[in-house]
Amino acid sequence: MTGLSLPPASQTGWRAHAQLLVAVGALGWLGVYRLLVPVSESLVRLLPVDRASHLGTAMQFFLYDTPKVLLLLSGIVFAMGIVNSYFTPERTRALLAGRVEGVANVLAASLGVVTPFCSCSAVPLFLGFVQAGVPLGVTFSFLVAAPMVNEVALTLLFGLFGWRIALLYLSLGLFVAITAGWVLGRMRLERYLESWVRNMPRTAAAFDGDSLTFADRVIAGGAAVREIVGKVWPYVVVGIAVGATIHGFVPQDYLAGVMGKEAWWSVPIAVLIGVPLYSNAAGVIPVVQALLSKGAALGTVLAFMMSVIALSLPEIVILRKVLTPRLIAAFVGVVSAGILLVGYVFNAVL
Repeated sequence: MTGLSLPPASQTGWRAHAQLLVAVGALGWLGVYRLLVPVSESLVRLLPVDRASHLGTAMQFFLYDTPKVLLLLSGIVFAMGIVNSYFTPERTRALLAGRVEGVANVLAASLGVVTPFCSCSAVPLFLGFVQAGVPLGVTFSFLVAAPMVNEVALTLLFGLFGWRIALLYLSLGLFVAITAGWVLGRMRLERYLESWVRNMPRTAAAFDGDSLTFADRVIAGGAAVREIVGKVWPYVVVGIAVGATIHGFVPQDYLAGVMGKEAWWSVPIAVLIGVPLYSNAAGVIPVVQALLSKGAALGTVLAFMMSVIALSLPEIVILRKVLTPRLIAAFVGVVSAGILLVGYVFNAVL
């Protein structure tokens, strides 16, 4: 695995017990998680606020959700860091190259769920896929799924709302990624790549395998926690603060009217608001939790979340280095249409 730094041999005595140490750590993690509710309630009682007041409600939300989300985030990033050690960029390109469209779109979207790539990786991954001969539509299926249907979002949704909502999010995200990639592939938009990208020499996609031990993969998981959680924790705190404010102070009837099922315009407005926001799953999901608790419709909230994660302005700016404005417009338009469809369908059936 590229970029993996292993400790000196004198520090590797724990390697023989790596599995046991991970199991003990998981039990400790679970123990801390179970203490969050009573500890947060005790902390609020120590504050000079009425627990039943708007401020008391907001404070309990913040004191409970902040460690909860950070614990969930750390646990899943560690586990997915181990999984991701099997999916280097070289292996991902090799798996996608030479596949038939349709099947390749499904595989690309599925790989996007378990790979650690985000908007910062968009250009080098895009170029690598083009050089390996991966069809443009298949590449787009991957680029949509990788940020939108990610392990952080799935885990936080599972922890906050249960497996049904998490499975719903996974299914919807894969549907949008697969369908958007297939539609863009049918449109034959390769001519709208920047000329220097079209003229790049094609190279064979190959992967020789790796020889990492489980202990090596544990190290990779720890490195992922330091890198990812170290970057996103400010967004988590800000997102939870916003969610706590909504949860404590915004009247339920107001949000139910503005973002409820009856407001047909709420879904496109949610997408328009979500696209220019710079956030990630860890920062936006506490806001989603608060919106749902105040009566916002599930389809509208999911559309907002998907637009923030899958159509972030920074990713679009980065992709401008390799895509012409017309191709970017097609990408944004198709993905937005898929997200709107998801919002309206689930507002209608739930």
